Amino acid sequence: MDHYRCSLNEDVRRELACRDHAITLDQLVDLSIRLDHLLATRGRSSRGGVCIAQSLKIPREPKPGEFDKIIKRLLETSNARAVIMFANEDDIRRILDAAKHNNQTGHFLWVGSDSWGSKISPVIGQERVAEGAVTILPKRASVDAFDRYFRSRSLSNNRRNVWFAEFWEENFGCKLGMHGKRPGSPKKCTGLEKVGRDSSYEQEGKVQFVMDAVYAMAHALHRMHRELCYGYPGLCPKMTNIDGKELLSHIRAVNFNVSSMSHDPSSLRAVLPQRSAGTPVVFNENGDAPGRYDIFQYQSTNRSTREYKVIGTWTNKLHLNVEAMQWRAGDPSLPASVCSVPCRMGERKKIVKGVPCCWHCERCEGYHFQASEFSCELCPYEQRPDANRTGCQNIPIIKLEWHSPWAVIPVFISMLGIIATTFVIVTFVRYNETPIVRASGREMSYVLLTGIFLCYAITFLMIATPDVGVCSFRRIFLGLGMCFSYAALLTKTNRIHRIFEQGKKSVSAPRFISPASQLVITFSLISVQLLGVFVWFAVDPPHTFVDYGEQRTQDPAAARGVLKCDISDLSLICSLGYSILLMVTCTVYAIKTRGVPETFNEAKPIGFTMYTTCIIWLAFIPIFFGTAQSAERMYIQTTTLTISLSLSASVSLGMLYMPKVYVIIFHPEQNIPKRKRSFKAIVTAATMSGKLQKGGERPNGEVKTELCESMETNSDFIN
Repeated sequence: MDHYRCSLNEDVRRELACRDHAITLDQLVDLSIRLDHLLATRGRSSRGGVCIAQSLKIPREPKPGEFDKIIKRLLETSNARAVIMFANEDDIRRILDAAKHNNQTGHFLWVGSDSWGSKISPVIGQERVAEGAVTILPKRASVDAFDRYFRSRSLSNNRRNVWFAEFWEENFGCKLGMHGKRPGSPKKCTGLEKVGRDSSYEQEGKVQFVMDAVYAMAHALHRMHRELCYGYPGLCPKMTNIDGKELLSHIRAVNFNVSSMSHDPSSLRAVLPQRSAGTPVVFNENGDAPGRYDIFQYQSTNRSTREYKVIGTWTNKLHLNVEAMQWRAGDPSLPASVCSVPCRMGERKKIVKGVPCCWHCERCEGYHFQASEFSCELCPYEQRPDANRTGCQNIPIIKLEWHSPWAVIPVFISMLGIIATTFVIVTFVRYNETPIVRASGREMSYVLLTGIFLCYAITFLMIATPDVGVCSFRRIFLGLGMCFSYAALLTKTNRIHRIFEQGKKSVSAPRFISPASQLVITFSLISVQLLGVFVWFAVDPPHTFVDYGEQRTQDPAAARGVLKCDISDLSLICSLGYSILLMVTCTVYAIKTRGVPETFNEAKPIGFTMYTTCIIWLAFIPIFFGTAQSAERMYIQTTTLTISLSLSASVSLGMLYMPKVYVIIFHPEQNIPKRKRSFKAIVTAATMSGKLQKGGERPNGEVKTELCESMETNSDFIN
């Protein structure tokens, strides 16, 4: 097989593979009897994008069942249906017969070399199996001089050919005398028969190539003789021991295209300087003459008749009329021949070891996308694969929306709390000079109400869209509301504790119990919180960031980036930690003052408030930090924090101020001044109450009730 046949077979395969993508000859099963031809085809196939799944060699002397084994081997790669055959016509026939016996009619797409061409013998009795086969044949041209010469041959003028008599008997169906080669023939040859007149005659298609080869050899020898013998007639001494390589170089240098033969072609005395078929004779660097081929397909013309039809030509370039091609039962669609089906988008090819044309398709999983035909790569951290996994796209950024149920509930509670707090403040301002308001400690009450209001208001900052301003206010007010509230309550409980502890030792009043002193103490405690916030601002200025790890789910489609302020869990603990410390300290003082009469300066309500608040924050801690790994972390933690702040404020508002507001509005008759008693009398009564309670001198709490009524009338003095 020459270089041009390799090129032609390759171009035919590649053309079929590319046309409308109807057939994909990614895998070609090359059935060959010549390893050198196979390797030549392999080299071109790998460069042309066409692959060979199997390479099988037909034994020189095949055993029975050998061709059945070949068909079974071909079926191991059942999707690779194209079979390229370099075999003689007998082996081609046996392969087709084996395919028929194995019920594979119509399965294979046969591509044959010029040994198949347009011959009838390989397909006789196997027309259905061979249907659709694509074959090649060198372009033929009839040599008229040869026809004239061969038709003129007879028994008398062609005695030099020892096989001519046998041909004569076979051609005319007669017998030459007693020594004829054709047994049993009743007809005797007369010797007057004429080729083409008394028998059919058609010039064999390769006559021109035989003649061209003879003339090319003659040209090469003539040229060598001219160069070595310098006009010496006959064989000169320099040509007696010529090297075959030297003769080959002269053959490859042949190039004649001037005149034509003008005398009897049986004589080799003259050398044709023109190709016998009328085309120039020239060889390339590989020793091949110009390749000119016709491309045939074995097609069905009707239900019972099949024939070879020309579907294209090749002269250094393929010209294929795909529209003229037909496959099984006249189907114009090209069959597919692949080892593995093409991978879908988002899948990479994993080559099967040892079979470079076969692969498994593996989907790019997780956050990987298909970077190339054979590889998947991880998307950047802030991106995820697109729907087809052929690229990456930005992960959507979310935040807590106002219409979300996680925001609606905290906002609703906060709005109710703000309304209630505003109502209490307005009531206290309106009745600012009444005994109940004065007795509750007006200055500290307004500080405490401010803290309660801030606890409700922080909800709106926690839900607002994060930016530098919002993040700054979050840092400031996150712990400030609680700090206001518990600093005021701590100052109150500490004052009560110091008053009664002092009363046990002396009748003189302790220091720093005046309203002004209480405000100084309260704002001193609050300033610690503000100082911590300012240090936080200096060390780490507020900014926003997108947290892609919080909702980085296993399914990239559900992944979201969360827009957040740069307040970590540790920063949150530090911000609330001081307020919680105030709350715990206040609770300790509430426990210490639990023996004080109920009506004395809110000691008991403050105690109940602190106990309830501690329970709320004890519940907050596991909920807040236990959801750190949840995909709903942002929603749960924000909602938990805001509701905890609102509940703490509601407990303080409800237990400390709602009873007073109720009395002020619905029982104004109780909001009247009572007689005042000196501090000495109050402390003495309180001390006596303690002793009586321990000794139990009077039953049923009679002394306690009397003392409480007496101390209530003087509470304004103490405050």
